[in-house]
Amino acid sequence: MAYCTNCGTELENGANKCPFCGLLQTPTPTPTPTNTIYTSDSNSKNEDTGGFLYGFIGCCIPIVGLILFLVWKDTQPKNAKAAGIGALISVICIVVFYVLVFLIGIGLSTAAYLY
Repeated sequence: MAYCTNCGTELENGANKCPFCGLLQTPTPTPTPTNTIYTSDSNSKNEDTGGFLYGFIGCCIPIVGLILFLVWKDTQPKNAKAAGIGALISVICIVVFYVLVFLIGIGLSTAAYLY
């Protein structure tokens, strides 16, 4: 039911004029519910893009990459994966480097012993 905006008299549905005071009624639009979907802004700092920067940071400082991986694995899985892969690549490179240095050292010491 609608009511007159001037005197408060109950109006019939669709009435344009109040029968008591004669005021023309303007139809008030009924509010329609809206479904608001909150999305992250494209400029927000919380984007989960899996960017090169996090992989590079993880590669340069493996412990930071590991920490970022552990912190972000549930909330930002792409960034966590990039940081974790960077840290893993760095650790693999360090292990390979030390193995090569060890093997070259053994080879040089053996060669020096033979001559």
